[in-house]
Amino acid sequence: MQRLQTQGVHHITLIGADRQTSIDFWEGLLGMPFLFEQPNLDVPEENHLYFDPGDGRLITVFTREDRQPTAQNTPEVIGAVHHLAFNVSRATYTQVKARLAERNIQNSGEVDRGFMDSIYFRDPLGFLIELATYKFEPPAGYSHAEVLLEAHLLRVERGDYAISDAHLAEALAALAARNRRSLSTLG
Repeated sequence: MQRLQTQGVHHITLIGADRQTSIDFWEGLLGMPFLFEQPNLDVPEENHLYFDPGDGRLITVFTREDRQPTAQNTPEVIGAVHHLAFNVSRATYTQVKARLAERNIQNSGEVDRGFMDSIYFRDPLGFLIELATYKFEPPAGYSHAEVLLEAHLLRVERGDYAISDAHLAEALAALAARNRRSLSTLG
């Protein structure tokens, strides 16, 4: 049986409250350009807003003017989405906590995830958002995912609990060595 091969996330659609709440959060706070809107083609009384999260893909939000924002944490149940994570540069990451504080948005503070750093907070409807930055840049020709796979293999081989800076550094060196030749190593 043949698999259906994906090629990345096409878009993610969320249920929003009113139009302006979505625009204020996704574009006003997170800087995602508001690209276009149209009716929700399945539910004509709803609006469908489209935002660019920074990679040319789409975050979309269904809105209705009769829905008011009420911050209720998204249920943590089987089948539910726990959170969405967005990549930010290291320079932006260092500013996130202060910029959220300027808007009185509670957050987790900086969280070290071994291979990345994160800050968590909730949107106006209670949905958990993560802003994350990798601790590394992959060597030319490799993706972040390939570095993480290599670091994971090193971690498992050593019996370590989670990926650390040491695993990342060794993974980066191993991948770089595979992709680059040197007169010193040619026989």
